[in-house]
Amino acid sequence: MNLAVYFGLFFSAFGAATLLPLQSEAVLTGLLILGKQPVWALVAVATAGNTLGAVVNWFLGRYIERWRRKPWFPVGEHKLARAQRGYHRYGRWSLLLSWMPVIGDPLTVIAGVMRQPLLSFVLIVAIAKLGRYLVVAAITLGLFA
Repeated sequence: MNLAVYFGLFFSAFGAATLLPLQSEAVLTGLLILGKQPVWALVAVATAGNTLGAVVNWFLGRYIERWRRKPWFPVGEHKLARAQRGYHRYGRWSLLLSWMPVIGDPLTVIAGVMRQPLLSFVLIVAIAKLGRYLVVAAITLGLFA
């Protein structure tokens, strides 16, 4: 067992869940094609890394509001209020979309801003992330063909 492979996948997935432009799916796909590690282990590591990266976003959202009136704040009042209204309207179950590109990462930040309880946040986001990596694995391994 090569721990460097798992650490690399973990940090790729972790970084991809933050606002960094990383592609953990490509790393997972490459490792699945090589076939040297068990599929379940790769999917579990990617899911754990991506979920923990989303937790970082939750903490950012939870504590970033104290600076919302600063001129350097990255999001305008109007956009932040609109995002909060959307989250309030659809609630915690909107976190099932946290796996999606473009909207998933900001959604996890807004969950922190909206004070979504951490435990339910982690459970819902982990389900969404696991689903994404299972689909990536199934496609890569030709299980949908």
